[in-house]
Amino acid sequence: MESGSSSEGFGKGREKAKGRQKPGKPGPWPPQIEPFVPQTDHNPKELKSWAKRTGFNPNFSGETTVSSIDEKDPDERTEAPVAAASAGGGGLDLEKGLGSRGEALTKRAEIEPILGRRRSGNENRGIEINPVPRTNGDPENLDFNDNERRVEKDKKRIGVEPVVRLKDEIRRIREERPVRANNDGLNGNGHGNGAPTVASVAIDEDWKKDEKKGEREVEIDMFSESPEPEQPPTYRPGGLRCGITDNPRLPTLIFYGMQHYLSLTGSLVFIPLIIVPAMGGTDEETANVISTMLLVSGVTTIMHTFFGTRLPLVQGSSFVYLAPALVIINSEEFRNLSQNKFKHIMRELQGAIIVGSVFQTILGYSGLMSLLLRLINPVVVAPTVATIGLAFFSYGFPQAGTCVEISIPLILLILIFTLYLRRISFFGNPIFLIYAVPLSVVLVWAYAFFLTAGGAYNYKGCSANIPSSNILLDACRRHADTMKHCRTDVSNAWKTAAWVRVPYPFQWGSPTFNFKTSFIMVIVSLVASVDSVGSYHATSILVNLRPPTPGIVSRGIGLEGVSSILAGLWGTGTGSATLTQNIHTIDVTKVASRKALQLGAALLILFSFVGKIGALLASIPLALAASVLCFTWALIVALGLSTMQYTQTASSRNMIIIGFTLFISLSIPAYFQQYEPTSGLILPSYFIPYAAGSNGPVHTGSKGLNFALNALLSLNMVVALLVAFVLDNTVPGSRKERGVYIWSDSRAPDLDPSFLGPYLLPEKVRRYFGWAKCVGS
Repeated sequence: MESGSSSEGFGKGREKAKGRQKPGKPGPWPPQIEPFVPQTDHNPKELKSWAKRTGFNPNFSGETTVSSIDEKDPDERTEAPVAAASAGGGGLDLEKGLGSRGEALTKRAEIEPILGRRRSGNENRGIEINPVPRTNGDPENLDFNDNERRVEKDKKRIGVEPVVRLKDEIRRIREERPVRANNDGLNGNGHGNGAPTVASVAIDEDWKKDEKKGEREVEIDMFSESPEPEQPPTYRPGGLRCGITDNPRLPTLIFYGMQHYLSLTGSLVFIPLIIVPAMGGTDEETANVISTMLLVSGVTTIMHTFFGTRLPLVQGSSFVYLAPALVIINSEEFRNLSQNKFKHIMRELQGAIIVGSVFQTILGYSGLMSLLLRLINPVVVAPTVATIGLAFFSYGFPQAGTCVEISIPLILLILIFTLYLRRISFFGNPIFLIYAVPLSVVLVWAYAFFLTAGGAYNYKGCSANIPSSNILLDACRRHADTMKHCRTDVSNAWKTAAWVRVPYPFQWGSPTFNFKTSFIMVIVSLVASVDSVGSYHATSILVNLRPPTPGIVSRGIGLEGVSSILAGLWGTGTGSATLTQNIHTIDVTKVASRKALQLGAALLILFSFVGKIGALLASIPLALAASVLCFTWALIVALGLSTMQYTQTASSRNMIIIGFTLFISLSIPAYFQQYEPTSGLILPSYFIPYAAGSNGPVHTGSKGLNFALNALLSLNMVVALLVAFVLDNTVPGSRKERGVYIWSDSRAPDLDPSFLGPYLLPEKVRRYFGWAKCVGS
């Protein structure tokens, strides 16, 4: 009976081929072949041999057969990574490593080994099998000829090779004539000699019911027909101009590298414009700190692309460290200093940053970060990053409003460029979107220069030398802030800065170490690590890579700790971390080349040696800088909240946690910040929120502990991290609901090394990092 059903199935395939003459082959076609009669118990080799004699020509290497999933050793099952390419960029499902931005891409099939439809009342029936050619690339949905078929993901992990354009291949396969075989003959180990394995398909109960009714027909791969050699996978998704491993020509590299850093101008150089004047520094010292930041940013970015996660991420002075730096700057012990105030505060900041960075380095390279990642999910990352930007709402427009003549036009110009003109391109470059900040700054700066030269800020009897000659005159006192924030000629940086100056370690003196400030920076380094975790994951989606494994994340965090140590030694005033705005830059510029980033970083190092460049940036009017930061901080808030796209945002659990975290992270610091400074020297209003460290309500037996606790609880991002961390890890919720990252999944299988290639350290470098827990990716 079984042989009869087999011969019947293949007999029909021969009848369809009658009358077709194969070119170059003499004699009748197809040849007269006797019906298939198995000599043994349904040996697939006999079936394949008989199929060849009928004219079927499978082009495969080795013995490619199909096996049941249950016959595989569970230890040998691995889950292949899937990269989705689309016009707007690709993404990966955060739970399984599949899909585009949270949507499943592939549907698996489990071959049991019986698939197909029943054609008669016999117990054993034939199935239609079409050879499915396989090529290299990205798989797409398995689109069979059934109506509204529901396919569930197979929870058993098996090895699957990447497939290119599977929809197109399936469409071509449907046009070919099927070969019928007895389904009991589908057996074997499922692997060929160098040929890709057959993707497994999971059939649900509805499918099985429809199969019994004879309403389903499946065409599956039996022999691989692709004669082309296997190519290595590419990492450039649709829409990217330059992939992570691309190496274009030198002029193109220079252009891409410069545009990347120009789009980050506000994040790279505007922090010194805030902290140095608050520290009592001169214009020359502001220029020197800017040059130092350029040097450290260039060096640490190159280090990260070689020894960190190797993602195209810019390292620089992070806004994560800005609020705690302002708290330390406004501590009571520094308020009444008159001599060398800048150097005293800078050395205190250096010591605190070094201690916090050593902790971050140990956290990364010891492998402890891998354990912490199990508890860090998008519900924790989103409010923490968002509050980094929200923390400066009391500084942003109050400072920009000191000169509305230039701040309002600048804010409006940035919004017009980024929102209304974002689709305008020149030679394929959306220049208004990419260069919104530098273009706006140049235009408004030129406008402010003409206002200054035209006498708009000339007041009778008042000098532009602010504030020395105006504090004594009542008539000039009310104009002092306007001239200081609006005029383009009040800065002496250009006159005093040298043309060539090389920043060097300990240029401000030896760092000083204090428990209270060091404890603050240790906690802040945790916040910086959480911020970077979100940046790593979001960037991997933009460049179409699998999310970094816990080991790769740990390696990146460890190197960020080393980078912050360098920032502390050179004296930038803040620690070094991954710039969150870099995600927006990659998305806008569509450039993810490491080579371009490295070349741009090298140019940044060269610029740091030219003192006049730092002086030029230091002479930007303060109101103009504050206006740019209003946009930059708002962008950080948006990027933080966008992390919620990886979760079920409509979940009441998540909405309550995020809403409560955001509110309480603003409200608790406001409670601590309401305590007025007790010093006789009145602070500017925009610095009062950062004076809570010395004047907060916490009182213990230790002054140092009082300062540290008051300071930490007055920082929005610290409160947000603590509240979100506790709530997300104690309130019950499914993994899908919480958006658990793939690297926090202890069940995640070993990945195909080819898809981890961009993350892996060079072989020679890996040898020297053998002591680190994280090198094994």
